[in-house]
Amino acid sequence: MIPSILKRKENLILLADAYKYSHHKLYYPGTTKIYSYLESRGGKFEETVFFGLQYFIKEYLEGQVITKEGIDEAEALMHQVFGRNDVFDRSIFDYILNVHGGKLPVRIKAVPEGTAVPVHNLLMTIENTDPKCFWLSNFLESLLMQVWYPLTVATLSREIKKIITKYYNATASAGAEAGIDFVLNDFGFRGVSSVESGGIGGLAHLVNFNGSDTIQASVFAKRYYGADKVYGLSVPATEHSVCTLLGEEGELNVLRHVLDTFPSGIVACVSDSFNIFRACEEYWGDQLKHKVLERDGVLVIRPDSGDPVMTLLKVFEVLFKQFGYITNEKGFKVLPPQVRIIQGDGINYESIIDIYEALRQNEISAENLVLGMGGALLQKVDRDTQKFALKCAYAEIDGQGRNVKKSPIEMDRNGKLAPSFKKSKSGVLKLIKDGSGYQTVNDDQYPEFRDILETVFENGKIVKEYTFEEVRQNADIYSKSKVNI
Repeated sequence: MIPSILKRKENLILLADAYKYSHHKLYYPGTTKIYSYLESRGGKFEETVFFGLQYFIKEYLEGQVITKEGIDEAEALMHQVFGRNDVFDRSIFDYILNVHGGKLPVRIKAVPEGTAVPVHNLLMTIENTDPKCFWLSNFLESLLMQVWYPLTVATLSREIKKIITKYYNATASAGAEAGIDFVLNDFGFRGVSSVESGGIGGLAHLVNFNGSDTIQASVFAKRYYGADKVYGLSVPATEHSVCTLLGEEGELNVLRHVLDTFPSGIVACVSDSFNIFRACEEYWGDQLKHKVLERDGVLVIRPDSGDPVMTLLKVFEVLFKQFGYITNEKGFKVLPPQVRIIQGDGINYESIIDIYEALRQNEISAENLVLGMGGALLQKVDRDTQKFALKCAYAEIDGQGRNVKKSPIEMDRNGKLAPSFKKSKSGVLKLIKDGSGYQTVNDDQYPEFRDILETVFENGKIVKEYTFEEVRQNADIYSKSKVNI
């Protein structure tokens, strides 16, 4: 088992939407079980990478999470929230404390972390294991639904890796693909909404790549996924406060100082402080050219303003003129190995496609370029990017099982009634994989196929854990599924 070294700070009883505190009374009398599932109902990408649940379990659900002090705090607050004392009922939490030692009587099953599953399929289920705690399954929805965030970042990062791989296969020199894991670098920590977002969102990116300036991601990898090494790697790099310190007239001296400070290895230098094209032609490509080419390492020049496509094409034109190039076996131009470019401004999923396609059309190999992605990687996503939902599919009332679903009719923009995409699944479910791929079916269907979902949490204990290396292997776009049928 991966050791838990966590210090819980939040009162779990208060980590739910306010209206859920009334549900223990609103569920129909006689209800003893609520079974719910998580799925992506569609969205931007055709599959989603399941990742991050283990963090939420370790941080919020594992062990004793209900305490008398927590109940007292919640009771005082919730009576004020509702302005009445008949909504929040401390007895249902006292029951968990007294009967279960404050541990949650629920079972959570999920696909192996790192697995990419087509949308519209089962990803996770939750059900109560104590009939008196039927209300608890969906009470936890508010917290567990936040798994949408690392799922979406891991999915976005992986889809970008597919794009990069495509253009490497089309344009890059033999062997260059070994560097793909360092092409997309996480610059997003300053742009996220919280340290927690930086940690779990940055870690979701590291499922697919190794380049990152988000240190908290590496902390989370060790803390929650038992990583025995650092996966997020970085290099020395300047920012504008460094390069503008001596003014425009002193920029050349600053750039020379950068090379003198790190005479070997990789060093990145933002070069658009005043005139990116002058910096590439007169400074890097002329007065500092010999110093650059004599280094035992790589100078990574960073434009940071202007239209990404047009700026990059002009920068490459200047650098090819000043430093020369070779034409690789696929017919694409490659700068000397001591010089590369990083584009970190205006980078998102769509612009990455535009950039690499522009390079291809201009016979420039993808291996000349690496990318830095900030807010568009860790912040410009939401629950609807992949349309995540957690819905009840099965219940037991007075000892009778009932398949449960919603099937709305909605009005489209033409004023016509049509079935909604929000229609939910029904029954006790399982995820299988056959020759045609993944399918979500009812538990009694296809008995020859095992359920891919595994129990990961039960009655306060983590039952199944994944190391971060296992997660990365499951998500690897170069390998076949690690799931055995």
